Amino acid sequence: MSSNQKEDLDKDRGAGEIVTEEKQKFTWSSLVKHEDYWAIWLGSFILVFAFILVFLNPPADLQARLSEYNAIILYETERAPFRTIAHFEATHSKAGIRARNEEPLRTLRGLTDRPKTWTGNPISAFYMSDEAAAVKRAAAADEYERAKEALVVARAEAERAEAAAEAAGFQDFYLNRDAAHAIAVTWQEALSAKHDAQRAATIEGYNMLPSLAILGLGMMLFFAVGMRFMGHSVRKFCIAFPVVFVLAVLSYFLAHHEAMRALGLSYVLFALIIGFLISNTIGTPRWLKPAVQTEYYIKTGLVLLGAAIMIGKIALIGIPGVFVTWVVTPIVLICTYIFGQHIIKVPSKELNITVSADMSVSGVSAAIAAAAASRAKKEELTLAIGMSMVFVAIMIFVLPAIVNGFGMHHVWGGAWIGGTVDNTGSVVAAGELIGPIAMYVAATIKMIQNITIGALAFGVAAYWALKIERERSGVAGQIDITFMGVINDIWSRFPKFILGFLGASVVVSVIYGIMGHDWSMVMIDQGVTAWAARLRGWFFALAFISIGLATNFRELAVHLKGGKPVILYVTGQTFNLLLTLVVAYVMFFVVFPGITERIAPGM
Repeated sequence: MSSNQKEDLDKDRGAGEIVTEEKQKFTWSSLVKHEDYWAIWLGSFILVFAFILVFLNPPADLQARLSEYNAIILYETERAPFRTIAHFEATHSKAGIRARNEEPLRTLRGLTDRPKTWTGNPISAFYMSDEAAAVKRAAAADEYERAKEALVVARAEAERAEAAAEAAGFQDFYLNRDAAHAIAVTWQEALSAKHDAQRAATIEGYNMLPSLAILGLGMMLFFAVGMRFMGHSVRKFCIAFPVVFVLAVLSYFLAHHEAMRALGLSYVLFALIIGFLISNTIGTPRWLKPAVQTEYYIKTGLVLLGAAIMIGKIALIGIPGVFVTWVVTPIVLICTYIFGQHIIKVPSKELNITVSADMSVSGVSAAIAAAAASRAKKEELTLAIGMSMVFVAIMIFVLPAIVNGFGMHHVWGGAWIGGTVDNTGSVVAAGELIGPIAMYVAATIKMIQNITIGALAFGVAAYWALKIERERSGVAGQIDITFMGVINDIWSRFPKFILGFLGASVVVSVIYGIMGHDWSMVMIDQGVTAWAARLRGWFFALAFISIGLATNFRELAVHLKGGKPVILYVTGQTFNLLLTLVVAYVMFFVVFPGITERIAPGM
């Protein structure tokens, strides 16, 4: 192949792509010189550190308390056909046992806090004096007293209704119905109102600036270790990082305004907007670019995400959930890619697969994996993520409105949202607009779908190595087609950080299975992964600020030419919405209605 041909091929692949390392055989030195491996090492360090802290500092008398509450729950379940007062109290007490509330993890969680929710006074997102807090406590005191009085009345009504149902031997349908409503609705709503009022009436002064400064310094040193081994200037990185971190704080600050929270607009969207505004107005300064490390931040965050994806979650939803994710998702991905290549003829195969993966699998995480495996240009990845953010902002309101407007069963609506909305946070937000059952189903479906990210990365790497590159070469003989040659080719494209993602998922899932659900909920879900999720959010904020800072709209305009990427996304998402809607109904209500009844009895 001539040098000119090689240059054209490199351009076709995309210079400056998401993965910059060329095809190469594995060497031991690569374990400390390449970004993907450093994402694994850093993510693993955080998880191991968190596990050590949690295991050394468990909640007092954990097993005894879990056994006590479980015994009450079991007894009350067998005693009455509805959830009794004792059942609710035991359930709430059990849910209140959280490893994250034990020291020193509690202190570390405080150091990873985001700006607080605010309305009129922006300073209150970061600082509130003791005097101001005292004023707020005084203002909320009357409401708190009213909430306590209302709770006493609601509790008395719940006790009266339960006693009446018990006196009838729990055989009277109407008494059981009245008791269930008095306990699960009237009393629980009063209890929730009392808790909200209590938070307002017990607020204390705070100053987040020191903790944010410590967090920024800690993350800078944390990532600087890898920068040193990867051959980058640590000095230049440390000069630039504080600015990127401050911009990440700003993205959280804007997203935590009450109006933005009500609209479901996340920090991800604001991080992109902030970065876009800087890079496309004054331009990203050259001295700031050493800390603009999109893939480094986001890949480390994705390794942490793996710890939150429990393989055992599949059992909670069962076979219907597997069909909605593991069957529908690859069909949509492949059909959308074929549509892009052969119908509308998207010029870049890398852009096509990145958009298709983003839309069909799980948004940002899948887009990063597909872009890394195909070596897409950073502009192509940014375009895919940008479109995803716009459509997600629309879907989190439109889909719940459709579910509620047409009176769809909440399991059906949750499965539909979980299989189509592009990222986990938005899935939860959309599910909450329908109800707790929809939120639970949607979040679980999305977690099951996220498991496919590893298979996606391998599939794209293999397809590009075995087909796309061979077609581009023009002469098969110019590519090593021996068994080891093929393996090396696939390995060179496979995003190595996915190994950390999968490894974290497998290890945590095994521990989850060995130790049991209750123990794992306290120690892992409400301990290890709860703290890791805080850091993951900060890493993602840094990554999306970096995407914006590295993106020029003039470069994106080239890829938007003719509107084909938008047509690809809209067409693929429409197909995804329709197919998921049909398959979810068939699986949850035609083939496995018993599972639906188990998830949402009586709906």
